[in-house]
Amino acid sequence: MSTDGSDGDLDVSLSIDPIPQPAAGGALPGAVAPDAPGRLGSPLAVNEAFAYLRDLGIWRDKRKAELDSLDAAALASSERDSFSRDMLVSMALWKAISDRYDLLTVTFDSGRVGPTEAARLSTLVWGRLDVAPNSAAATISPATSGALGLSLPEACRLCDAMTSSLRARLSLEPSGAEVGTRLKDVRATIERIRDHVGMAPAGLEREAARTLLTRLEQRLVDVTDRAKRGAEVGGLLAPLELEAAGAERDLIVGAGRRVETARDAARAAQLRDELLARSVAVQQLVDRCVATVIPAPRLAVPDLRALGPVPADGPAVDSYLKRLDAVSRALTVVHTAYGEPLAERDEISGYAGALAVEARATGVTDPDLDHLRERLATVVAEVPTDLRRARALRDAYQAYAMSLRTTDTSSGRKGASSR
Repeated sequence: MSTDGSDGDLDVSLSIDPIPQPAAGGALPGAVAPDAPGRLGSPLAVNEAFAYLRDLGIWRDKRKAELDSLDAAALASSERDSFSRDMLVSMALWKAISDRYDLLTVTFDSGRVGPTEAARLSTLVWGRLDVAPNSAAATISPATSGALGLSLPEACRLCDAMTSSLRARLSLEPSGAEVGTRLKDVRATIERIRDHVGMAPAGLEREAARTLLTRLEQRLVDVTDRAKRGAEVGGLLAPLELEAAGAERDLIVGAGRRVETARDAARAAQLRDELLARSVAVQQLVDRCVATVIPAPRLAVPDLRALGPVPADGPAVDSYLKRLDAVSRALTVVHTAYGEPLAERDEISGYAGALAVEARATGVTDPDLDHLRERLATVVAEVPTDLRRARALRDAYQAYAMSLRTTDTSSGRKGASSR
């Protein structure tokens, strides 16, 4: 770290360690994503952001090299078709993570971070990842168009789990040292699963997750005991790694969906409150228009009470948001339909007042023009105002005034010509 004396900001340079290369015919050791600092809504400290970006950059490059190695192994496998989808999703997920890392690096700007940038860093870390709506990554946790229903840390953990699953399915018969390493990795995966089980909603979902956790623990104990006795465990270890990685992946996706549903429900509740206030104001506008102008439009103001309270289920929340959007559009239609007649009445009333002021200021009179102006002022002053009559009188006044100006101009030209 160094301090830039020109602007006083902390200048931190990210250094990336050399990436280990895979051995001939083998895969890289599994990379583990770093723990993300802070939480959503809490700005990141500069030192925390530096350490996280440094470790995330190392993880990103190692994971890309590992995925390339696994992809090569999958292509060489006789069952390459069975690996194609998982490889495609893993690569797409890595790309989404890599894109977000690039945005974080630009925002961090070598440590030149103020309060605004610190808050933006937190949002980029804990907000949902951006993906192409039709990409492979979007199939993991479908959400709103253009967004993956996972934060950066969740996506990294999911990438770890999917890569571990691919590594297990593509691995050759393990040596004794490799068995110990892989058992350690499975144990770490099971502990992460335990954390997710504690966060699962109470009820059937948590009980199912707890049952799965118990079964995985029992299988891990059995495989470990067999390995200690010197038995061959390759045929048991790979399926255990695969199921543990899949279980962790499902729990991560489920947690991401629950968070997304909670956010959407909160957004729906806020939008509903805003639309309620807006509907009251639009109803007041409608009442004013009906009392002030004839003919008035005949449209109904949408009743938000018919939608009921905000639901808690994910698909139901999505449907509720769509209905709120329809209500918003309907309110806009009603607002426009009733606001335009009031605006036209105000415009004609202002025009009539300006004509009266002009007549008093100039002292120029014309019986027919004065009559039209008085009739216009009378019609506009009536409540409710007949807009059709007011509009016709305004147009008649303008046409007659234009004809008088044209006649005066013609007379002036004739007098000049005779002289």
